[in-house]
Amino acid sequence: MRIEKCYFCSSPCYPGKGIMFVRNDSKVFRFCRSKCHRNFNRKRNPRKVAWTKAYRKTRGKELAVDSTFEFEKRRNRPVKYDRNLMGKTIMAMQRVQAIKERREERFHSNRMKDAKPEKVAQARVEIEKHAELLAPAVAKREEVMQNVLDSARERIATRRVAKEKVLARGVGAGGQQMEE
Repeated sequence: MRIEKCYFCSSPCYPGKGIMFVRNDSKVFRFCRSKCHRNFNRKRNPRKVAWTKAYRKTRGKELAVDSTFEFEKRRNRPVKYDRNLMGKTIMAMQRVQAIKERREERFHSNRMKDAKPEKVAQARVEIEKHAELLAPAVAKREEVMQNVLDSARERIATRRVAKEKVLARGVGAGGQQMEE
């Protein structure tokens, strides 16, 4: 069985799922769900509908040109089953998928690199706008930090005491000090 792509949103259409529409000229359109079929019937352009892959690619939000897309092309040549060939094919598919994921991650990080300073500037503006909400939190910050430091000192002291007890037991029992 073959996993087709939805004509409208480009998501996978698994066998037995979705809707298949065959036009009078024998062109086959597959849709993953009724949402895509409805939008197709309303003659909407997938490049203008925000949740589709076509929209994301035209707006530069997803990788549009990459050599790994060549492997996803449809091939209609029947091949005689060979166990070794199938094993190699599956390994190659996994390798291509890993490469594709790394490239997509790199593309996303490069795209978000420019957005980080803008995000920081927006956060600063928001803090300046609502400084009165942060005043109680800042006032309690000193107290909270002091409590954290006190609890850390107590834990260190209890560990030190426990270690000294272990060393004392080692000296008393064997007549010589245990090595650490």
